[in-house]
Amino acid sequence: MDTNTSLELAPQLSFLVGECQTPLWKITLTELLQQQVQLNPSRECIVFPEYSYRATYSHLYETTIQVAKGLRTIGIGRGDRIGILAGNMPAYVELFFAASHVGAAYVVLNTNYTPKELQLALKHSGCKVVFVATSIGKTPTSGILQMLSSSMRESELIELEHVILLKKQEEWKFKTYDQLRDDGSNHPQEDLDSTMKSVTAGDICNLQFTSGTTGSPKAAMLTHQNLVNNGRFVGDRMRLTSKDIICCPPPLFHCFGLVLGLLAVISHGGCIVFPSETFQPPAVLKAVVEERCTGLHGVPAMFSAELELARTLSQQMNFSSLRTGIVAGAPVSRKLMAELQDKFNMVETTITYGMTETSPASFMSFTDDPIQKRLTTVGKILPHTKAKIVDKNGKIVPVGTRGEICVAGFQLQRGYWRDPKQTAEAMHRDDEGCIWMRTGDEGVFDEQGYCSITGRIKDIIIRGGENIYPLEIEERLAQHKSIVQSSVLGLPHEKYGEVVGAFLQPRLSEVRPSAKHLKEFVRQTLGWHKAPEHIFWLEAGEDFPKTGSGKIQKYILSQRGALKLRQCARSSSL
Repeated sequence: MDTNTSLELAPQLSFLVGECQTPLWKITLTELLQQQVQLNPSRECIVFPEYSYRATYSHLYETTIQVAKGLRTIGIGRGDRIGILAGNMPAYVELFFAASHVGAAYVVLNTNYTPKELQLALKHSGCKVVFVATSIGKTPTSGILQMLSSSMRESELIELEHVILLKKQEEWKFKTYDQLRDDGSNHPQEDLDSTMKSVTAGDICNLQFTSGTTGSPKAAMLTHQNLVNNGRFVGDRMRLTSKDIICCPPPLFHCFGLVLGLLAVISHGGCIVFPSETFQPPAVLKAVVEERCTGLHGVPAMFSAELELARTLSQQMNFSSLRTGIVAGAPVSRKLMAELQDKFNMVETTITYGMTETSPASFMSFTDDPIQKRLTTVGKILPHTKAKIVDKNGKIVPVGTRGEICVAGFQLQRGYWRDPKQTAEAMHRDDEGCIWMRTGDEGVFDEQGYCSITGRIKDIIIRGGENIYPLEIEERLAQHKSIVQSSVLGLPHEKYGEVVGAFLQPRLSEVRPSAKHLKEFVRQTLGWHKAPEHIFWLEAGEDFPKTGSGKIQKYILSQRGALKLRQCARSSSL
């Protein structure tokens, strides 16, 4: 008997390693900007249409030097923390690089914070100075400023020494950004030069608060090397050059705006346009057309709103300059991808996957990946990165098997600021000394090395012991002409534990279908048990609850849905 015929090949395991031939850039944000000043001094690099602000690389660098000298006048140096609470505005970018010049960590604060949440974030991060806008979009920050005034007076934030207004307002007696910058003009250049020389690529340059969609914030410690190389590799995947102009609606307080937007562009000598302080679909479309943008970034909810607006405009807009862009932050439906190519000419759209703790990208599609791969996966692993898929016991699963995605490589955070417990829970060192980040996302690798995200581990609906994946139901609902967007989640059920619930945003130009019709619509392509048991429509003009970066907060919808079910149960028992 030939024993070889009875042997089976061991299954290929879900373990990927990115190419490492391309050396990492071991430079600071300051050195990155200096490189571009040498290569493209007169190239326009940043545009804020709302502020009529346009800056070349040389002009931006000169401004950041003056701001950095201003920071030195108030004692900011290496290892200090600089907070900022503002929408997308010129000072945001200027302070980002100025913080790098003096060796401080830039603490970007969520514009959705309440005064209490901001106070806790400032206390946790230990900011020495915080820069605050007097309004964010059309929303005044008077409550925030009142809290800061009271906290400074009563010494509730013991590490906070300065509050600086990004725009003067007579009601508040805080120092202004313009005054700080003017003060810097008299500060010795020798002092700043000495400080700049002390900063290294391995220093922490950014604290990013992350709560995902779960509501428990932590601050990821990110280094110059983390951010510079992530931006660079993302730009490489997009095939960016100095001729590209990227429109970036996502906020600068999030890695999407700061790294996938700003640093991806600057590392390639291009130009970036921030259309408005906060996301405004009309401003985005206007900026794309007037600036002749070649790329457009956004989370799916942003693109849905932009496409919906474009659909209703009486005058046709010309989006022919667009070729690429990034869709990230949430699963992308096939319908959305098709519309981006058809309506916005984004034939080289890329999908990026990652998390704040990985600076953020770890997987990304190439612009020339087969369309089916860009529709169904988040692409391939980035250089100098490892990834694996494990089961609930931490064992690597075979290719084609679902499990939790874990990532290792250049982009991993240093840890969570002042939080060793949560750091230890999220990051672990294997037997070979490699540090891995648990993402909390469920995914699957194919034999070609592409990664597909099948959902958040916490979002999986377990109905009577059977796993149901919200994404496939959301993709089906998105195909209905009456639905702009959906969010599918699990709701409590006495018999099955959980059943499918769906929150739907209606397309106002279409007739709203009945629950029975929608269930039948879902069951045409999916199993009967995947049809929503409970359906909730958003009101006209109402939006989903979202994080500041545009992700739908499913935990809020779950709470809302459970409350509605309890109210219905009480009513029916009366």
